[in-house]
Amino acid sequence: MIDDVFTAEVESIASNGAGVLSKSGQKVFVDGVAPSDVIRARITKEHKNWATAEVLDIVELSPKRRACICPLFGICGGCSLQHLVYDAQIEAKAAILKDALFRIGGFSELPELKIKYNRENEFGYRNKVRFHVDRLGQVGFKAKKSEEVIPFYQTNPPEVKICPVSDTGINAFLKKNPSLKRETTLYSFKDTFLIEGEKGKSRGKVRILDRDIVLDVNVFFQSNAVMLEELVKDILFFAGEAKGPCLDVYSGVGTFAAFLQDFFPAPDIVEENKDALALARENVGNLGESFAISSDRWAKMQGTKKYGFVIVDPPRQGLSPFFRYRLCEDHPPVIIYVSCNPSTLARDSKIFIQAGYRLASLSMFDFYPQTAHIESLAVFF
Repeated sequence: MIDDVFTAEVESIASNGAGVLSKSGQKVFVDGVAPSDVIRARITKEHKNWATAEVLDIVELSPKRRACICPLFGICGGCSLQHLVYDAQIEAKAAILKDALFRIGGFSELPELKIKYNRENEFGYRNKVRFHVDRLGQVGFKAKKSEEVIPFYQTNPPEVKICPVSDTGINAFLKKNPSLKRETTLYSFKDTFLIEGEKGKSRGKVRILDRDIVLDVNVFFQSNAVMLEELVKDILFFAGEAKGPCLDVYSGVGTFAAFLQDFFPAPDIVEENKDALALARENVGNLGESFAISSDRWAKMQGTKKYGFVIVDPPRQGLSPFFRYRLCEDHPPVIIYVSCNPSTLARDSKIFIQAGYRLASLSMFDFYPQTAHIESLAVFF
Protein backbone atom coordinates (compact mmCIF):
# COMPACT_ATOMS: atom_id res chain seq x y z
CA MET A 1 0.00 0.00 0.00
CA ILE A 2 1.06 3.63 -0.51
CA ASP A 3 3.24 4.90 2.37
CA ASP A 4 4.19 1.38 3.42
CA VAL A 5 7.79 1.32 4.66
CA PHE A 6 9.92 -1.77 4.08
CA THR A 7 13.55 -2.92 3.98
CA ALA A 8 14.94 -4.99 1.10
CA GLU A 9 18.03 -5.65 -0.99
CA VAL A 10 18.23 -4.23 -4.51
CA GLU A 11 18.24 -7.18 -6.90
CA SER A 12 18.99 -5.63 -10.29
CA ILE A 13 18.64 -2.59 -12.55
CA ALA A 14 15.58 -2.11 -14.78
CA SER A 15 15.63 -0.81 -18.35
CA ASN A 16 14.85 2.73 -17.16
CA GLY A 17 17.79 2.73 -14.72
CA ALA A 18 15.73 2.19 -11.58
CA GLY A 19 16.64 -0.45 -9.04
CA VAL A 20 14.41 -3.53 -8.73
CA LEU A 21 13.36 -4.89 -5.34
CA SER A 22 10.77 -7.38 -4.12
CA LYS A 23 8.14 -6.71 -1.45
CA SER A 24 5.86 -9.62 -0.62
CA GLY A 25 6.33 -10.96 -4.14
CA GLN A 26 5.63 -7.60 -5.78
CA LYS A 27 8.24 -5.86 -7.94
CA VAL A 28 9.16 -2.39 -6.66
CA PHE A 29 11.20 0.17 -8.61
CA VAL A 30 13.40 2.72 -6.85
CA ASP A 31 15.62 5.38 -8.45
CA GLY A 32 19.20 6.08 -7.42
CA VAL A 33 20.10 2.71 -5.91
CA ALA A 34 22.71 0.08 -6.75
CA PRO A 35 22.47 -3.71 -6.97
CA SER A 36 23.21 -5.22 -3.51
CA ASP A 37 22.27 -2.00 -1.69
CA VAL A 38 20.08 -2.80 1.30
CA ILE A 39 17.59 0.06 1.62
CA ARG A 40 14.65 1.23 3.67
CA ALA A 41 12.04 2.57 1.28
CA ARG A 42 8.51 3.96 1.20
CA ILE A 43 5.92 3.00 -1.44
CA THR A 44 4.90 6.09 -3.45
CA LYS A 45 2.69 4.60 -6.18
CA GLU A 46 0.98 1.27 -6.66
CA HIS A 47 -0.02 -0.43 -9.90
CA LYS A 48 -1.62 -3.78 -10.55
CA ASN A 49 1.59 -5.81 -10.70
CA TRP A 50 4.26 -3.40 -9.52
CA ALA A 51 4.98 -0.31 -7.44
CA THR A 52 7.43 2.57 -7.13
CA ALA A 53 9.13 3.69 -3.96
CA GLU A 54 11.53 6.31 -2.64
CA VAL A 55 14.65 5.71 -0.57
CA LEU A 56 14.41 6.69 3.09
CA ASP A 57 17.77 5.28 4.12
CA ILE A 58 20.55 3.09 2.76
CA VAL A 59 21.08 0.46 5.43
CA GLU A 60 24.01 -1.22 3.68
CA LEU A 61 26.03 0.22 0.81
CA SER A 62 26.74 -1.95 -2.20
CA PRO A 63 30.34 -2.41 -3.40
CA LYS A 64 28.97 -1.51 -6.85
CA ARG A 65 28.21 2.02 -5.70
CA ARG A 66 30.50 5.05 -6.11
CA ALA A 67 30.44 8.80 -5.50
CA CYS A 68 29.06 10.86 -8.41
CA ILE A 69 31.26 13.51 -9.98
CA CYS A 70 28.36 15.67 -11.16
CA PRO A 71 26.54 17.71 -8.49
CA LEU A 72 23.42 17.72 -10.68
CA PHE A 73 23.12 13.92 -10.70
CA GLY A 74 19.65 12.90 -9.60
CA ILE A 75 18.28 16.33 -10.51
CA CYS A 76 19.23 16.55 -14.18
CA GLY A 77 17.43 14.07 -16.41
CA GLY A 78 20.52 13.13 -18.41
CA CYS A 79 22.22 10.43 -16.34
CA SER A 80 20.66 7.63 -14.30
CA LEU A 81 23.59 5.28 -13.54
CA GLN A 82 26.45 7.58 -12.61
CA HIS A 83 26.31 6.23 -9.03
CA LEU A 84 27.36 2.77 -10.28
CA VAL A 85 30.96 1.75 -10.93
CA TYR A 86 31.43 1.36 -14.66
CA ASP A 87 31.70 -2.46 -14.60
CA ALA A 88 28.36 -2.60 -12.78
CA GLN A 89 26.77 -0.39 -15.43
CA ILE A 90 27.96 -2.74 -18.18
CA GLU A 91 26.79 -5.78 -16.22
CA ALA A 92 23.35 -4.24 -15.70
CA LYS A 93 22.90 -3.32 -19.36
CA ALA A 94 23.98 -6.76 -20.57
CA ALA A 95 21.43 -8.32 -18.22
CA ILE A 96 18.67 -6.00 -19.51
CA LEU A 97 19.44 -6.90 -23.14
CA LYS A 98 19.51 -10.63 -22.46
CA ASP A 99 16.35 -10.50 -20.35
CA ALA A 100 14.44 -8.79 -23.17
CA LEU A 101 15.49 -11.42 -25.69
CA PHE A 102 14.61 -14.31 -23.36
CA ARG A 103 11.36 -12.85 -22.01
CA ILE A 104 9.96 -10.99 -25.06
CA GLY A 105 11.84 -12.68 -27.88
CA GLY A 106 11.21 -16.17 -26.58
CA PHE A 107 14.82 -17.30 -26.99
CA SER A 108 15.91 -20.34 -25.01
CA GLU A 109 19.57 -19.63 -25.72
CA LEU A 110 21.61 -16.80 -27.20
CA PRO A 111 24.93 -16.52 -28.98
CA GLU A 112 27.75 -15.23 -26.82
CA LEU A 113 27.12 -11.55 -26.12
CA LYS A 114 30.04 -9.43 -27.31
CA ILE A 115 30.31 -6.24 -25.31
CA LYS A 116 32.01 -3.18 -26.78
CA TYR A 117 32.93 -0.30 -24.49
CA ASN A 118 35.80 2.05 -23.79
CA ARG A 119 36.86 2.80 -20.23
CA GLU A 120 38.67 5.92 -21.39
CA ASN A 121 35.40 7.08 -22.96
CA GLU A 122 33.26 6.70 -19.83
CA PHE A 123 33.07 10.49 -19.45
CA GLY A 124 33.46 13.23 -22.03
CA TYR A 125 32.01 11.00 -24.72
CA ARG A 126 28.85 12.81 -25.75
CA ASN A 127 29.36 14.72 -29.00
CA LYS A 128 25.84 16.00 -29.47
CA VAL A 129 23.70 17.74 -26.84
CA ARG A 130 20.60 19.88 -26.77
CA PHE A 131 20.51 22.80 -24.35
CA HIS A 132 17.30 24.29 -23.04
CA VAL A 133 16.59 27.80 -21.79
CA ASP A 134 14.40 28.70 -18.79
CA ARG A 135 12.20 31.78 -18.35
CA LEU A 136 15.14 33.73 -16.96
CA GLY A 137 17.30 32.95 -19.97
CA GLN A 138 19.49 30.48 -18.06
CA VAL A 139 20.97 27.57 -20.02
CA GLY A 140 20.68 23.97 -18.86
CA PHE A 141 19.22 20.50 -19.29
CA LYS A 142 15.72 19.36 -18.45
CA ALA A 143 15.10 18.02 -14.97
CA LYS A 144 14.51 14.36 -14.28
CA LYS A 145 10.94 13.40 -15.26
CA SER A 146 10.03 17.06 -15.74
CA GLU A 147 9.96 19.87 -18.28
CA GLU A 148 11.68 22.18 -15.79
CA VAL A 149 15.08 23.45 -16.94
CA ILE A 150 17.96 22.92 -14.50
CA PRO A 151 20.47 25.73 -15.18
CA PHE A 152 24.17 25.03 -15.10
CA TYR A 153 24.93 28.20 -13.20
CA GLN A 154 23.44 28.29 -9.73
CA THR A 155 24.51 28.40 -6.11
CA ASN A 156 22.63 25.38 -4.78
CA PRO A 157 23.83 22.82 -5.74
CA PRO A 158 27.34 24.30 -6.27
CA GLU A 159 28.06 26.18 -9.45
CA VAL A 160 28.44 23.88 -12.43
CA LYS A 161 30.62 24.86 -15.35
CA ILE A 162 30.80 21.59 -17.29
CA CYS A 163 28.75 18.51 -18.08
CA PRO A 164 30.98 15.50 -17.25
CA VAL A 165 29.61 13.30 -20.05
CA SER A 166 29.94 15.96 -22.76
CA ASP A 167 32.77 16.44 -25.23
CA THR A 168 35.51 18.94 -24.39
CA GLY A 169 34.32 21.32 -27.13
CA ILE A 170 30.85 21.43 -25.64
CA ASN A 171 32.25 22.07 -22.17
CA ALA A 172 34.45 24.85 -23.52
CA PHE A 173 31.25 26.42 -24.84
CA LEU A 174 29.57 26.00 -21.43
CA LYS A 175 32.44 27.64 -19.57
CA LYS A 176 31.70 30.85 -21.44
CA ASN A 177 28.32 30.98 -19.66
CA PRO A 178 26.52 31.30 -23.01
CA SER A 179 23.40 33.35 -23.50
CA LEU A 180 20.95 31.47 -25.72
CA LYS A 181 17.54 32.70 -26.82
CA ARG A 182 16.05 29.26 -27.49
CA GLU A 183 16.71 25.53 -27.39
CA THR A 184 20.01 24.91 -29.17
CA THR A 185 21.78 21.76 -30.34
CA LEU A 186 25.58 21.48 -30.49
CA TYR A 187 27.87 18.88 -32.03
CA SER A 188 31.56 18.61 -31.15
CA PHE A 189 34.14 15.98 -32.10
CA LYS A 190 37.85 16.62 -32.59
CA ASP A 191 38.12 19.63 -34.95
CA THR A 192 34.40 19.76 -35.73
CA PHE A 193 32.15 22.15 -33.79
CA LEU A 194 28.61 22.82 -35.01
CA ILE A 195 25.90 24.96 -33.42
CA GLU A 196 22.26 25.29 -34.35
CA GLY A 197 20.97 28.69 -35.40
CA GLU A 198 24.29 30.30 -36.34
CA LYS A 199 24.74 30.94 -40.04
CA GLY A 200 27.43 28.79 -41.57
CA LYS A 201 28.03 26.85 -38.34
CA SER A 202 25.23 24.27 -38.29
CA ARG A 203 26.68 22.10 -41.05
CA GLY A 204 30.11 20.53 -41.42
CA LYS A 205 32.16 17.36 -41.78
CA VAL A 206 33.22 14.86 -39.15
CA ARG A 207 35.97 12.29 -39.60
CA ILE A 208 34.71 8.76 -38.92
CA LEU A 209 37.43 6.15 -39.38
CA ASP A 210 39.00 6.89 -42.78
CA ARG A 211 36.42 9.22 -44.32
CA ASP A 212 34.58 12.48 -43.86
CA ILE A 213 30.84 12.40 -43.20
CA VAL A 214 28.80 15.52 -43.92
CA LEU A 215 26.25 16.26 -41.21
CA ASP A 216 23.96 19.00 -39.99
CA VAL A 217 23.40 19.62 -36.30
CA ASN A 218 19.63 19.71 -36.94
CA VAL A 219 19.60 16.16 -38.35
CA PHE A 220 20.01 12.94 -36.35
CA PHE A 221 23.57 11.68 -36.00
CA GLN A 222 24.99 9.33 -33.38
CA SER A 223 26.18 11.17 -30.25
CA ASN A 224 29.23 9.03 -29.50
CA ALA A 225 31.64 9.08 -32.43
CA VAL A 226 34.19 6.77 -30.78
CA MET A 227 31.64 3.99 -30.34
CA LEU A 228 30.14 4.71 -33.76
CA GLU A 229 33.49 3.81 -35.28
CA GLU A 230 33.43 0.47 -33.41
CA LEU A 231 29.90 -0.20 -34.64
CA VAL A 232 30.89 0.53 -38.25
CA LYS A 233 33.84 -1.86 -37.96
CA ASP A 234 31.54 -4.70 -36.88
CA ILE A 235 29.05 -3.99 -39.66
CA LEU A 236 31.86 -4.04 -42.22
CA PHE A 237 33.09 -7.38 -40.88
CA PHE A 238 29.77 -9.01 -41.76
CA ALA A 239 29.55 -7.10 -45.04
CA GLY A 240 32.85 -8.65 -46.08
CA GLU A 241 31.28 -12.11 -45.83
CA ALA A 242 28.07 -11.25 -47.72
CA LYS A 243 26.88 -10.67 -51.26
CA GLY A 244 24.75 -7.85 -52.61
CA PRO A 245 22.70 -6.04 -53.61
CA CYS A 246 22.64 -3.93 -50.42
CA LEU A 247 19.73 -2.06 -48.84
CA ASP A 248 20.13 0.44 -45.96
CA VAL A 249 16.80 1.30 -44.27
CA TYR A 250 16.57 4.23 -41.85
CA SER A 251 19.84 5.32 -43.42
CA GLY A 252 20.03 8.74 -41.76
CA VAL A 253 22.82 10.76 -43.34
CA GLY A 254 24.16 7.62 -45.00
CA THR A 255 26.92 6.81 -42.49
CA PHE A 256 26.70 3.05 -42.92
CA ALA A 257 26.10 3.21 -46.67
CA ALA A 258 29.16 5.45 -47.06
CA PHE A 259 31.27 2.48 -45.92
CA LEU A 260 29.12 -0.30 -47.36
CA GLN A 261 29.58 1.10 -50.87
CA ASP A 262 33.11 -0.33 -50.70
CA PHE A 263 31.60 -3.84 -50.54
CA PHE A 264 28.38 -3.45 -52.51
CA PRO A 265 28.26 -1.31 -55.66
CA ALA A 266 25.50 1.31 -55.45
CA PRO A 267 23.67 0.46 -52.20
CA ASP A 268 20.01 1.51 -52.09
CA ILE A 269 18.84 3.61 -49.13
CA VAL A 270 15.49 4.41 -47.52
CA GLU A 271 15.14 7.47 -45.26
CA GLU A 272 11.94 9.33 -44.44
CA ASN A 273 13.67 12.56 -43.33
CA LYS A 274 14.36 14.51 -46.51
CA ASP A 275 17.13 16.62 -44.95
CA ALA A 276 18.95 13.47 -43.83
CA LEU A 277 18.50 11.90 -47.24
CA ALA A 278 19.99 14.97 -48.96
CA LEU A 279 23.09 14.57 -46.79
CA ALA A 280 23.20 10.84 -47.53
CA ARG A 281 23.30 11.59 -51.23
CA GLU A 282 26.42 13.66 -50.57
CA ASN A 283 28.03 11.06 -48.31
CA VAL A 284 27.50 8.04 -50.56
CA GLY A 285 29.27 8.71 -53.84
CA ASN A 286 28.41 5.32 -55.33
CA LEU A 287 24.72 5.45 -54.41
CA GLY A 288 22.00 3.35 -55.99
CA GLU A 289 18.34 4.26 -55.57
CA SER A 290 17.33 6.56 -52.71
CA PHE A 291 13.81 6.75 -51.33
CA ALA A 292 12.53 9.69 -49.27
CA ILE A 293 9.70 7.66 -47.79
CA SER A 294 8.86 5.61 -44.71
CA SER A 295 9.84 1.96 -44.48
CA ASP A 296 6.16 1.01 -44.78
CA ARG A 297 5.66 2.98 -47.99
CA TRP A 298 8.85 1.53 -49.41
CA ALA A 299 7.70 -1.99 -48.57
CA LYS A 300 4.34 -1.41 -50.28
CA MET A 301 5.88 -0.07 -53.49
CA GLN A 302 8.96 -2.29 -53.64
CA GLY A 303 9.24 -4.33 -56.80
CA THR A 304 10.95 -7.64 -57.43
CA LYS A 305 14.53 -6.64 -56.62
CA LYS A 306 16.15 -9.13 -54.26
CA TYR A 307 18.74 -7.98 -51.73
CA GLY A 308 21.56 -10.06 -50.33
CA PHE A 309 22.42 -7.74 -47.45
CA VAL A 310 19.92 -5.56 -45.57
CA ILE A 311 20.78 -3.25 -42.69
CA VAL A 312 18.10 -1.59 -40.57
CA ASP A 313 18.60 1.04 -37.87
CA PRO A 314 15.05 1.87 -36.70
CA PRO A 315 13.96 4.33 -33.99
CA ARG A 316 12.93 3.06 -30.55
CA GLN A 317 9.60 1.79 -31.94
CA GLY A 318 11.48 -0.84 -33.94
CA LEU A 319 10.27 -2.17 -37.27
CA SER A 320 6.67 -1.71 -38.41
CA PRO A 321 4.61 -4.93 -38.78
CA PHE A 322 4.21 -4.53 -42.55
CA PHE A 323 7.87 -3.79 -43.23
CA ARG A 324 8.88 -6.68 -40.98
CA TYR A 325 6.47 -8.97 -42.87
CA ARG A 326 7.84 -7.87 -46.24
CA LEU A 327 11.42 -8.35 -45.09
CA CYS A 328 10.67 -11.89 -43.93
CA GLU A 329 8.81 -12.63 -47.16
CA ASP A 330 11.73 -11.45 -49.32
CA HIS A 331 14.11 -13.28 -46.96
CA PRO A 332 17.48 -11.65 -47.72
CA PRO A 333 20.37 -13.94 -46.68
CA VAL A 334 21.74 -11.40 -44.18
CA ILE A 335 19.87 -8.91 -41.96
CA ILE A 336 21.88 -6.53 -39.81
CA TYR A 337 19.73 -4.94 -37.10
CA VAL A 338 21.09 -1.91 -35.22
CA SER A 339 18.86 -1.35 -32.19
CA CYS A 340 18.46 1.34 -29.54
CA ASN A 341 15.70 -0.51 -27.67
CA PRO A 342 16.11 -4.10 -26.39
CA SER A 343 12.34 -4.61 -26.11
CA THR A 344 11.55 -3.88 -29.76
CA LEU A 345 14.67 -5.72 -30.91
CA ALA A 346 13.41 -8.77 -29.00
CA ARG A 347 9.91 -8.44 -30.48
CA ASP A 348 11.23 -8.16 -34.05
CA SER A 349 13.80 -10.92 -33.51
CA LYS A 350 11.02 -13.31 -32.55
CA ILE A 351 9.37 -12.74 -35.93
CA PHE A 352 12.66 -13.27 -37.77
CA ILE A 353 13.23 -16.58 -35.96
CA GLN A 354 9.70 -17.71 -36.82
CA ALA A 355 10.47 -16.85 -40.47
CA GLY A 356 13.44 -19.23 -40.48
CA TYR A 357 16.35 -16.95 -39.53
CA ARG A 358 18.83 -17.64 -36.74
CA LEU A 359 20.46 -15.07 -34.52
CA ALA A 360 24.06 -15.56 -35.60
CA SER A 361 25.70 -12.75 -33.63
CA LEU A 362 24.76 -10.35 -30.83
CA SER A 363 26.80 -7.37 -29.64
CA MET A 364 26.16 -4.58 -27.16
CA PHE A 365 27.76 -1.14 -27.61
CA ASP A 366 27.92 1.25 -24.68
CA PHE A 367 27.20 4.45 -26.58
CA TYR A 368 25.86 6.24 -23.51
CA PRO A 369 27.76 5.50 -20.28
CA GLN A 370 26.14 6.80 -17.05
CA THR A 371 22.70 6.13 -18.61
CA ALA A 372 20.56 3.01 -19.04
CA HIS A 373 20.47 3.50 -22.82
CA ILE A 374 21.50 0.37 -24.75
CA GLU A 375 22.67 0.09 -28.35
CA SER A 376 23.04 -3.37 -29.86
CA LEU A 377 23.83 -5.12 -33.10
CA ALA A 378 22.01 -8.32 -34.04
CA VAL A 379 22.94 -10.32 -37.12
CA PHE A 380 20.50 -12.77 -38.69
CA PHE A 381 21.36 -15.43 -41.25
